[in-house]
Amino acid sequence: MTDKTPLWQAIAATLRAEIETGHYRPGDRLPTEAQLAARFGVNRHTIRHALSDLGAAGLVHARRGAGVFVLARPTDYALGRRVRFSQNLAAVGRTGSHRFTRIETRPCDRIEAEALAIAPGDAVHVIEGLSLADGQPLALFRSVLPGWLEGLPDQARAHASITAALAACGVADYTRASTRITAKLANATQALALQIPEKAPILRSVAINREGGPDNPGRPVEYGRTWFAGDRVSLVLTGL
Repeated sequence: MTDKTPLWQAIAATLRAEIETGHYRPGDRLPTEAQLAARFGVNRHTIRHALSDLGAAGLVHARRGAGVFVLARPTDYALGRRVRFSQNLAAVGRTGSHRFTRIETRPCDRIEAEALAIAPGDAVHVIEGLSLADGQPLALFRSVLPGWLEGLPDQARAHASITAALAACGVADYTRASTRITAKLANATQALALQIPEKAPILRSVAINREGGPDNPGRPVEYGRTWFAGDRVSLVLTGL
């Protein structure tokens, strides 16, 4: 005699099929536990088991107090000689945006000084924030830029774009000098901002950008750290 399929597995399979066929699209909120329990004629514990299975598969994510949402498929994100967030996302049919959470000028530390070829204690502009793809958090970032870029904080506030702020300060072009990628686990604050579980996998990118094109690199203009949600992005190396 064949064993019966557990109800939670059957419910998870039904919801998975509805997500894969587009009944529920990336960013959509699924019906509540109570609504799903009524639909399938089961208790809420069974629904939680099914949703937990979908979450483990990377299809949905529960936001405390908000519900369960369908996750987008991983976004291809190109890392090449010129890395531009909005342009990278536009190339794969998505809309990129930034939400700045910190803009300040302060003395640099030893590591920042070495990366930017300036003296320890020299002034740097620090910009932190959240990068989004179609409104969904994709990455946290911290950009440290040399203080000789006068007026950059005001330009960053005005344009909500580091590339546009650099252009306004006379840096018309800049290219990637180095990139180092390391796998990490999200801490509590990173998980909250990225709307992922604590200790979920993230990818940390540490990069240095220099003014000018690849054939005539100039001074370092940005020392950046980016923490990508691991299940939302595929980093693609191009033209390095």
